[in-house]
Parts: sequence; C-alpha cells; structure tokens
Amino acid sequence: MGVDSPIISLRNVRKVFDGTFVAVDDFTLDIRKGEFVTLLGPSGCGKTTTLRMLAGFDVPTSGSIFLNGVDITNLPPYKRPLNTVFQHYALFPNLDVYDNVAFGLRNKRVPVEVTKRNGEKVTKMKKLSAEVIDQKVAKALALVDMEEMEDRSIQNLSGGQQQRVAIARAIVNEPDVLLLDEPLSALDHKMRKDMQLELKEMHKKLGITFIYVTHDQEEALSMSDTIVVMKDGAIQQVGTPENIYNEPVNAYVADFIGESNIYNATMVGDKKVRFLGGVFACEDDFPINEKVDVVVRPEDVILAKPGEGVIDGIITSKVFKGEMYQYIVNVGRNEVLCRGTKNREIGEKVSLNVESSNIQVMHKELTSNLYPDAIINSDGRLEIGEASFEVDLTQLLKGSKLEGETLLVDNKTHKQYELKNAEVVAEVALDKIEISDNLEIGEARGIIVSNVWVGDHYQYIIRTEDEEDFVADSPFSWNLNDEVSVHIKKEDIRLRLKKGLEEYVVL
Repeated sequence: MGVDSPIISLRNVRKVFDGTFVAVDDFTLDIRKGEFVTLLGPSGCGKTTTLRMLAGFDVPTSGSIFLNGVDITNLPPYKRPLNTVFQHYALFPNLDVYDNVAFGLRNKRVPVEVTKRNGEKVTKMKKLSAEVIDQKVAKALALVDMEEMEDRSIQNLSGGQQQRVAIARAIVNEPDVLLLDEPLSALDHKMRKDMQLELKEMHKKLGITFIYVTHDQEEALSMSDTIVVMKDGAIQQVGTPENIYNEPVNAYVADFIGESNIYNATMVGDKKVRFLGGVFACEDDFPINEKVDVVVRPEDVILAKPGEGVIDGIITSKVFKGEMYQYIVNVGRNEVLCRGTKNREIGEKVSLNVESSNIQVMHKELTSNLYPDAIINSDGRLEIGEASFEVDLTQLLKGSKLEGETLLVDNKTHKQYELKNAEVVAEVALDKIEISDNLEIGEARGIIVSNVWVGDHYQYIIRTEDEEDFVADSPFSWNLNDEVSVHIKKEDIRLRLKKGLEEYVVL
C-alpha cells in the first residue's frame, strides 16, 4: 500500500432489503487515513446502512469493501479493526465508567510469543494483564476528559458525559477507523455545539480515521475534512465543506447544505439568466432557453433603494440575529431570504441585486415540471402564474373530503382546514402536459421557445406572456414560435403544502 493509498475503499456497493427496497445504490468512495469524513443526508438516504456495512453488521447485496487493500466485505464485525459509537451509546447501566471502557479489553486476546521448555518459540493468544488494561483505560478516559470519573455510575452521568464514555470505550481498543452514527443527536443544542468542538479535537489527538453519520448540515460543515452528500442511497457530491457550500452540483445539495434561495430559471442570453422576473448576469454558460436551477445564498443578496437593483420587493419579515438582520423580501409571490447589517423595517420597499459570481446556475434534471410558488385561489383552483387549473385538494390529506371550494375536512377527526390562498408546490410530469393548436381548450397559452428531439419524442418549452414555462413531452411536431394552448388534467397534478397542514386549521 502506498502512502496515499486509501485506508477504506467502497466499490459499487449496493444494499437491497426484502428484494425490492434499494437502500444504497452503486456507492463508490475512497477514504484516506486520518480523514474526518461525514456522510450527510436526510433520514432514509442510506447513510446509516452504509456505516453498518462498513462495521460488518450488514452485508452488501453486491459490491466490495476494502480495508488497507484487503477485501473485508464478508468479514464478521469482531474481526474488523473498526469500532462504532452508536446513536444511543449502548452503555452497560450496571457497570461504572471504568468497567464500561474496560469491557472490550477484558475480552480481548493478543498474540504473545512464548518459549517452550525445549526452546521452541510459539505464539499464543493471551488476555491483557490488569496493569495493561489500567493503562489503556486511563489513556482513553484522559482523551475524553473523564479521568476523574472512572468510579461514577453510568446512570448518574449527563448525556454529554455518557457520550464521552461511549467514545472512550470505542477508542480504547485503538481501532484503525472510528464509526460514529449520529452520536450527538440525543444532546441539547448547547451540548451539541460543545461536543462538536471536542470531537474535532479528539480526532486531531488520535490521528485515526473518523467516519461520521449525521443529518445536521452545521455539524458536517464545522467538523469534516470531507462531506459525502447522499440522496436515495446514492452519492450526490463529495468535497470539502467549502467546496460543497460554494459550488453545489445541484439544487438538492444546495438546499441541504446551509440556507439557500433556489429558483426555477431560464437562460435568456450569453451568461444571462432570468428568475424572479428579472434578468441577472451570471458566470455559467448554458444554451439559450435551457431550463436551469439557480441558487443564491442569503448573504449574497444586495439590498438597495427601490429601482437601484434588478428587481424590487417588500420586506415582510425581520429577525435580529445578533451581528446581522435576517429578512424575507416578497417579490411577487416569491420569497427571498436575505441578510444584512442595516436595520430595515417590515413593509419597506427595497431593490435586490446579486453579483454574477454569487449566482450558481446548475443543470436542471427535467423529470417533471415543478412550480414552487403556486397558490390555491378562492375557487379552489391552482394558480400557476396567471393561469388556473382544476386540482384535487383532497390529496393533501388522506381520508378527507372537500366542502365548498376550499374547505378541507378530515373524515376521522372532523378537523377543518381553510386552503384559500394556501401556498403550494405543484408537480406535473412532462408527458402529462397536453399541447394543442386550439387556443381555447387549454388553461394557459404560450409560444414554443424550444423544441428538441429526444429519441422517440419531442420535448417542448412553452412560455406564457407572464414568462411561466411548461415543459412537455409529445410525439407530435410543432415549430418554434408556434402559439399553442396547455391543458393539464386535475388527476395529473401533484400537490404539497409549503407550510404544515396545521397552519390552516379553522376548527
């Protein structure tokens, strides 16, 4: 193994449960010795399953795992030089601190060379002496600042102290790799902050590889050398915290790493992108009329006097954050999260701009039409831009019925939810947008600004007068600049509320 060879390599690892559920898919990653690597993602993304396969608790359905170049894919956990710190610590409540840390050492056997009476030297497996165990436990407890609590009962320790004991028990065996499965999740906010710093310091002192699992973006950014962002069992991006924060590869990563403003956008010229009703200069080059995602961090939005920026809006929310203020600015129906040091008032009109270098333009995976700023009007119809569509509101609550136009009623609890003016995210599959030459039969009408042949069908972008885009797959041929109508059946529109349903309770 070379100096730069990875200590751990995962190659095309896949894990399928019950023959159908793919928890981890085609996971390939190299981890260097001494690195602090964080697997980051929401619940169900496959990060803990990946950790369990590294530990040996789960066996991959396919693919291989290597440790220092040796295939350990099917090696049992007790034969792997890796230790795990579990989410709920798994300490023995009937043992004190010392005995919890020493437990593994007392069961451990190490090779010892002995000389037989005939002079022959042989290797035997012997238990560690009490003196060696004492030394190792003392060293481990010192690393976690628990050296004066070795006689303390586990049940009398705080959550943070229990977490330290769990780490001491894991490192006392001097593993090559330490696996940590959301070890701070049971702690309060202040204790989590303190333990983040302590874990980072422990990592420096120990010099071993840490593989850490969390759904907390702040933890990942503050502690990691490398972050692996996961979604639906697959890796989305691997990089340093700075790289992933500043250069996300897609909207999912941008949304998951820190607070972001993410908008549907369209390229309208050479390094010109249109979103929020304005045209901004950017530094990414995409074909004209291509649908893209745009990410703008709140701290990069420049607030100025009305008319001085690209777009104007009104401040609808203000929160003092200590060193700065956090604002929400409404631009039409869109919300823009902003931060600044100047104290502004709710209701104040402002203008917004963003420097070209701070606008991240990313390729959009066009698997469906997504409208994040739709609204339910007083007639119970879905408004997308200036067009309105019939929609099934009962999909927002299973086992509900609609009374009148916008009153949703839970059949079990009889709770009522008034959805008039509710903000929703609407999604429509590309092949569910119906295009017609008859301008009277659709809910919206627009001009075809893009037509691309994609193998066995055309993909069109239809742009309305209010610059809302509908992307449609169709086997039929239209020309650029043709005016067409757009129709969507109500059963083909999927909805989710931007806010929780409880926000709309009226009874």
